[in-house]
Amino acid sequence: MVQIADLWRCTVLWPLSALLAIVLVTLALGWLGDQILQRVARRHPESPVWALLRRCRIPLQLVVCTSLLLAARPIERIFDLKGDDAHHTVLLALMASLGWLTIRVVAAALEAFFLRYQTVTEEPYRVQRVQTQLSLTRRVVSALIAVVTVAVMLLTFQAMRTIGASLLASAGILGIVAGIAAQSALGNFFAGLQIAFGDTVRIGDTVVVETQQGTVEEITLSYLVIRLWDYRRLIVPTSYFVSKPFENWTRKDPGLLGAVLLHLDHTTPVPELRAALHEFLTTNPLWDSTEWALQVTDTTPSTIVVRATMTARTPDDVAVLRFEVREHLVAHLRDHHPTALPRIRTGE
Repeated sequence: MVQIADLWRCTVLWPLSALLAIVLVTLALGWLGDQILQRVARRHPESPVWALLRRCRIPLQLVVCTSLLLAARPIERIFDLKGDDAHHTVLLALMASLGWLTIRVVAAALEAFFLRYQTVTEEPYRVQRVQTQLSLTRRVVSALIAVVTVAVMLLTFQAMRTIGASLLASAGILGIVAGIAAQSALGNFFAGLQIAFGDTVRIGDTVVVETQQGTVEEITLSYLVIRLWDYRRLIVPTSYFVSKPFENWTRKDPGLLGAVLLHLDHTTPVPELRAALHEFLTTNPLWDSTEWALQVTDTTPSTIVVRATMTARTPDDVAVLRFEVREHLVAHLRDHHPTALPRIRTGE
């Protein structure tokens, strides 16, 4: 009985104790690392990387846990597993955890860099450009890390090594076939990189695509998401922005010049209407005090065409200001010069 008890302790109790110790060490290291990052983040609030690194807690714990399981092998001893299947499974889990941890660390570093850059740069278009570049860079790096991780995991299988040798022998044919099949996808991929570092369009830019005006909401390696004025989303392939012309209203400066056209009677007092426009703009917070004008741009047998122009800081401000100016000028003419509004003459 004593020998059976000793044997049970050696074969079951100690592996169970080792497994429990691994779990406790994993949880303790995760908690301790999180506490350290919290304290460092409070001492250095100007550096956001420490707070962002807290997102790496779960993949870090998985790396620690799988590493200890790989070294102590308590699972094989508890279940009396023969062969290397359990060891290989834990190894694959360790590789996947390392890939996940690397992706989280890279994402935290890039986001911390952007937040830091945002605090030291006052020019909005530079912030938008860096945001677009870092967003696409994070996607590319994450995809590369995932591909490398999966490739290394597959190379741990003996059968995959043999298959890999045969695939390398026919790599030329496969490369041609893959290139033809993925021509569109690769075109969008390289177009995404060109957009990121060519500074043609950025997140937050106001663009006009196929007569549709909207704001760039998201940029990926294959498509752009444009939010239209009525909150619809227009999905456009990235290759479109490197092969066809489009309007970018906010590439250098978000300020725009808006115009309002009015068809009025020939008796309209244009100087008085010009003064009414200037008085209204000086009291309107949307006007940026840069430029304004009111001119007669055309005439017809029955009306004159009056164009009022004004500037604002953003495209949204320009749109709202145009609406308010049109409403104010029409109301001014209606109240003070009703005969200036266009009408159909039926006699002398």
